[in-house]
Amino acid sequence: MVEWITSDSLVEYDAAVAWMEARAEAIARGEAEEAIWLLEHPPLYTAGTSARREDLKDPDRFPVHESRRGGQYTYHGPGQRVVYVMLDLNRRGRDVRAFVTALETWVIAALAEFNLRGEIRAGRVGVWVARPDKPALPDGSPREDKIAAIGVRLRKWVSFHGISINHDPDLEHFDGIVPCGIEGHGVTSLVDLGLPVAMEDLDVALRRSFSQVFPDPPPQGK
Repeated sequence: MVEWITSDSLVEYDAAVAWMEARAEAIARGEAEEAIWLLEHPPLYTAGTSARREDLKDPDRFPVHESRRGGQYTYHGPGQRVVYVMLDLNRRGRDVRAFVTALETWVIAALAEFNLRGEIRAGRVGVWVARPDKPALPDGSPREDKIAAIGVRLRKWVSFHGISINHDPDLEHFDGIVPCGIEGHGVTSLVDLGLPVAMEDLDVALRRSFSQVFPDPPPQGK
């Protein structure tokens, strides 16, 4: 069984990381169930293990947290659904690349419930949306905007950190960083794309599509 937890108020980043680490350790010991935690953070930037200092364009804008998840700089804030994923890959397969692909597939399946086509791109972790309504990039390639970021960490093959999906954050807050180290393309959200979706609707879509991508693992000891 996977426990689903939803926080209605903003959760401080350091407190969330401490909670995740403790839960992941308990899962690894067989003392707790896997968990999915849905929450929002106050405005902040996080630096993943591959973050480049030059990608932090406005270091005084919001608090900056060093994170040991994979990836580069990202923004978290109100209007963004953060999905922290604590799953036991000892039981689900010890394949990090397959796990990241499954997270992307999960986001794409949830977005499809709103008739929105999310896509993945080689060399660009996360989920992207084609923007034919916007001018092409200087090299002529089509414009694409990122709608979801992914960054995970594993300890004893239990995952934590996870996904952030832009529901209706202040997109100007992304201007203080080069999101995920990718320049040229932009950032979008469900509301920015004209979809009248409530955060609760997104949560329902995530729960409904989860089992399509992450079926129940075999019982422990099997």
